[in-house]
Amino acid sequence: MSTFNEMILVVEDDPQIRNFLCYTLHNENFNYLSVGTAQTALNTIVSEQVDLVILDLGLPDFDGLDVIKKVREWSDVPIIVVSARDQDKEKANALDLGADDYLTKPFSATELMARIRVAFRHYYKTSSSAIQTKARVGDLEIDYDKRLVSLKGKVVHTTPMEYKLLALFFRNMGKVLTTKFIIKEVWGTAYGNDTQALRTLMAGLRRKIEETPAQPEYIITEIGVGYRLVEGQ
Repeated sequence: MSTFNEMILVVEDDPQIRNFLCYTLHNENFNYLSVGTAQTALNTIVSEQVDLVILDLGLPDFDGLDVIKKVREWSDVPIIVVSARDQDKEKANALDLGADDYLTKPFSATELMARIRVAFRHYYKTSSSAIQTKARVGDLEIDYDKRLVSLKGKVVHTTPMEYKLLALFFRNMGKVLTTKFIIKEVWGTAYGNDTQALRTLMAGLRRKIEETPAQPEYIITEIGVGYRLVEGQ
């Protein structure tokens, strides 16, 4: 349950789904507002103190992807997409535009709340990242000041590119990162979309940090979309 005063904006034009979302948030003691159009959503984000957005893509006035694009021009408020669109390309587009997570309808209240908690944890960590020098997931730790990675207290010798890749995941812990986003952040926009280079780099990193690289417990493959570093324990 919420222990703060977070305000969540529900953007959904289907009354039944909107009622389900609002009922779930009410049961978890979240404050919430609900709207049914993209333009009203944008107006509300501008005029109200909104801490997280639950966004449907199929809105009656214009597409939810355009909402993400417009919001990301001036705000880093967490956005969780909830949509019946289940194609990998749609998910990747939403995440590349700046969505923090993507839930395919139908989904359970339990899954929704888990995604909300992850989004808030990531947002709060990012907000305080200026003073964060270390981060940990299970037995895996990164030290940003020393540029060191350790596993079960022992230093893991990573290449500069492996360290850069792992640091990117740690700074986006719990978030699904698309292959396009990772390639741009690690190699730069001029590198194109060389997924083979990413797969090779990922395989090398996994051999060093995963007990069983074929069944990773730290960096999980999101099939057709990208990768995700599991949430810290």
